Amino acid sequence: MSIPVIPVRVVKKIAETTDICTFELAEIDGAKLPSFSPGSHIDVHIGKDLVRQYSLCNNSSETHRYLIGVLRDPNSRGGSRAMHDNINENDVINISVPKNHFPLLDNAKRSLLLAGGIGVTPILCMAERLALIGSDVEMHYSASSPARMAFRQRISASTFANRVHFHFDDGNKQQKLNLDDLLRTPGQDVHLYVCGPKGFMDVVLATARKSGWQEAQLHYEFFSAEVVKTDRDTAFQVMLARSGRIIDVSPNTTVTKALAAAGIDIPVSCEQGICGTCLTHVVEGVPDHRDMYLTDEEKAQNDQFTPCCSRSCSPILVLDLD
Repeated sequence: MSIPVIPVRVVKKIAETTDICTFELAEIDGAKLPSFSPGSHIDVHIGKDLVRQYSLCNNSSETHRYLIGVLRDPNSRGGSRAMHDNINENDVINISVPKNHFPLLDNAKRSLLLAGGIGVTPILCMAERLALIGSDVEMHYSASSPARMAFRQRISASTFANRVHFHFDDGNKQQKLNLDDLLRTPGQDVHLYVCGPKGFMDVVLATARKSGWQEAQLHYEFFSAEVVKTDRDTAFQVMLARSGRIIDVSPNTTVTKALAAAGIDIPVSCEQGICGTCLTHVVEGVPDHRDMYLTDEEKAQNDQFTPCCSRSCSPILVLDLD
């Protein structure tokens, strides 16, 4: 199954910090790009079988370009390193149309935006949109040091600069992010948006929940996830509902790999259960959900799962596939 792609040219590649580069992408023939909303991301085809997701961080009203920021991750599985080392200005690469799994509610009474490191990319786009429409917005941006904080000049020159607070791990205690104080009172119709490293997000969300924030007020997007493997992983089978074909899945392989070995290709991208590209309908059986894409309510319905990382609690899982 193929997914449509858009060929784009790398118009600019700029080193924003010691380990973050931005890439400005435009249609190779100068045509308009598909519109997008704050929180959107695109799939970037970096090389053969190497696809990664990056948030769009330019103004969402722009149609002549997309801007993405890429952190060179020391624990990279190959994507960020390839973007930094192999993708240069004037190169032509393929991308997907924008997708949004982290939408902004621009009619909230107040929005609180929290960014950690490279998580600023979708948050910045949200801040610019909220400022444009005159919404009550407050942004907190944390980084290890000023040298590793991307877009600081852009933020400082913005119309909402006086509503942004910068926090540095290597700074004095007074300027550090105090989540207990910041999230102490949820407030009615106040919405919290958070993006960044998993540890940062886990602490933010745990503090908010402890302080009484409701799930409907919490909005977040993970950039990566650790694929869960346990000693209790066992073999199971998947049945293709339309053909009745049965595929064995061993304890040491994923459903997508088992299907691919049997000649059945499912579109995959992140392979960590965060992007939803491989989402597959479940006809019968109980999935062992290990993704960070579906909500708890969606997981409880057990009618879909992410075969790139999730497994099965039942001996056989019937999938809506040929």
